[in-house]
Amino acid sequence: MKKILISDPTLRDGSHAIRHKLTAQQIAGYVRMADAANIPIIEIGHGNGLGASSLQLGESDLSDAQMFAIARANITNARLGIHVIPGFATIVRDLEPALEQGVDVVRVASHCTEADITERHISFSRKKGKETYGVLMMSHMATKEVLVDEARKMEAYGAEGVILMDSAGAYIPREVERNVSELVNKLGIPIGFHAHNNLGLSIANSLAAVASGATILDGTIKGFGAGAGNAQLETLVAVLDKYGYATGIDFYRLLDAADFARSIFPADLLPGVESTSVVSGIAGVFSGFAIPVKRVAAEYNVDARDIFMELGRRKVVGGQEDLIVEVALELAKQANDKLQERGSK
Repeated sequence: MKKILISDPTLRDGSHAIRHKLTAQQIAGYVRMADAANIPIIEIGHGNGLGASSLQLGESDLSDAQMFAIARANITNARLGIHVIPGFATIVRDLEPALEQGVDVVRVASHCTEADITERHISFSRKKGKETYGVLMMSHMATKEVLVDEARKMEAYGAEGVILMDSAGAYIPREVERNVSELVNKLGIPIGFHAHNNLGLSIANSLAAVASGATILDGTIKGFGAGAGNAQLETLVAVLDKYGYATGIDFYRLLDAADFARSIFPADLLPGVESTSVVSGIAGVFSGFAIPVKRVAAEYNVDARDIFMELGRRKVVGGQEDLIVEVALELAKQANDKLQERGSK
């Protein structure tokens, strides 16, 4: 059976769904369950990764150091992973202390056309002897040729694999096949895929990725993640087994972890494919924008779907949350101008 390495970002990507307010009890409890299920990599932190807690992106209730300490105390076999976006995370202030706390796996991420910014963080992590990957976020926004060029940079910097992230849940399977196949054929390191479910295709896209040669997949328990959520881990593992792929995960214990997650995470915050999620996927907008877009739409009395479509036209990416308000103000002004024009007639 072909082996697929599973990384579980429930306690990182899932943080988006609860506005980055993970508690010590949630982290400790879930880490114990995930570890018992033999999940290889458990990713921890703010939704936008190491050092990202801020007023603009949302403040975590716990610091990175506190989260890592709690996770480390409850891990026996799994490897502790982090998501690192240079700019949010500096080497001296954030990355080095995280590694000293016992982080095992480092994923250094950039927008899909900006791999240059990952060189120092990837090189530093490798020099420290850590398992290190490159991540190309919003990868649907680049051609397969550009993705190969950017992934090659990460490989040259020392990345031991490259993950294509479908940050907006915008892919369909044939696009996954095209891009993953290109990277598998052109690079000498493993390729992975991180799915979001905005169009209801996270499992199908994950399967398309492994059929095209990917050997690393991400999934979260109950699909807990930004927007419509990620590939639902317990479903993903079950389907991979039916297709003849081995993950090494204890399926029954994974189901126990899923039941436990339902008890610790508010049911009304578990992700689902809502109308705005579908629009986000079609527009190709970062899934983490779902909550702030809905909030701003209500505040300015505009249609959240219009905000997503305009953000998509502007090719907005994560870290540009301030543009949500700008777009809402413009839409509100346009609506008001139309009302005044009708009134003058």
